[in-house]
Amino acid sequence: MPVNPNPTETLLKRLVLTLSALLLLMLTAAYYALPLPMAGPLIALNRASAGLTEHTAPVGPHTVHYLAGGSGTPVVLLHGIFAEKDHWVDFARPLTSRYQVMAPDLPGFGVSGRFDFQSYGYAAQVERLRLWMDAAGIRQAHFAGNSMGGTLAALFARRYPQRVLSVAFIGAPHGLRTPQRSTMDAMLDAGMKSPLIANSGAEFEQMLDLLFTRRPFLPYPVAQLALTTALENAPSNVRIWNEQLHDRFLLDAEVGALKHPVLALWGAQDRLFDVSGADVLRQRLKQADVQVLSGVGHLPMMEVPAESAGAYSRFLAQLDARFKK
Repeated sequence: MPVNPNPTETLLKRLVLTLSALLLLMLTAAYYALPLPMAGPLIALNRASAGLTEHTAPVGPHTVHYLAGGSGTPVVLLHGIFAEKDHWVDFARPLTSRYQVMAPDLPGFGVSGRFDFQSYGYAAQVERLRLWMDAAGIRQAHFAGNSMGGTLAALFARRYPQRVLSVAFIGAPHGLRTPQRSTMDAMLDAGMKSPLIANSGAEFEQMLDLLFTRRPFLPYPVAQLALTTALENAPSNVRIWNEQLHDRFLLDAEVGALKHPVLALWGAQDRLFDVSGADVLRQRLKQADVQVLSGVGHLPMMEVPAESAGAYSRFLAQLDARFKK
C-alpha cells in the first residue's frame, strides 16, 4: 500500500525549495544590480581554480600585490600598461603543475599603489622589479610579459642577465619599430594623444576593440569593475602614458643585444603593434622562436589563453631538457 507522505516533511521540502529559489533570485539580482561587490568573489574563485593565491611584498613606498602558485622553477608574468595581474590567471592555469608561477601588479598598476611623486618609466620599473624579486625570494626566473611587460622583461634581462633564464613576449612588446604602421601608430601620428585611456563608457568600448580581435568572456561584475577602474584611473593614466610615449621606440635599440632564449607570440591582428614587427624580431634575434597567432589581437594570454600557454609550455619544456644536459 502507498505510504502517505508526512505533512511536516513535505512542508519542509517545499520550504527548502522556496528558500533556494529565493536565494538564487537574490544572487542573480545582485550579480547585475550590485556588480562591484560580486566581482571580488568571482575573481578569487578564478584564482583558486588556477592554484593561485595573493601575496604582498614591500617595494619602496609601494606594497606589491602578486599572485603565486605551483612549485618548481619560478616563472614571472608581467602585465602591460594599465593592466593587472589577474589578466594572467587563465594563461597560468596549466603552468602551475610544473612551475612556481608569479604574477605581480607592477608598481603603479592594479592595487600595488600609485604615487604622484614616483616615476613609472622603464628605468625605475627595472629596479623595482629587482627589489620585488629580492623581497619575494626569487633568485632566478623565466620571464614572460605582454606589451610593456615584455619590454620590461627584456630590459631587466639586459640589466641583470644572471637573474633571467629566458624571455617570452606573450603578445607584441612595446617599443619596437615595425615596417608597417599599426592602427595605433596611425592614431598617434594623426594627433590622438591616448588611445588606451578611457574617459567614458564609449571610449572604453573603443579601447577594447583596439586590444582584442575576439573579446574574452568576462563575468558582468568583473567587466563592470574593469570599466569603473579605467574611468577612475584615467586622469593619472595620462602621466604614465606620456612617460611611455617618451620611450616609444626604446626596445628598438636594445632588443638585438638579448642573449637569452626568446619566445615571441605575436597576434596577426594586433592593432597596437603591427605584425610586421615579428620579422624584425626574427632578423635581430636569431635564437628566437617567433610565432604569429592567426586571428589574435594584442592580448593572446586573455584572447587565446590555452593556445598561448601551450606554446609557452612547449618552449619551457625544451629549455628544461636543454638545461638538464
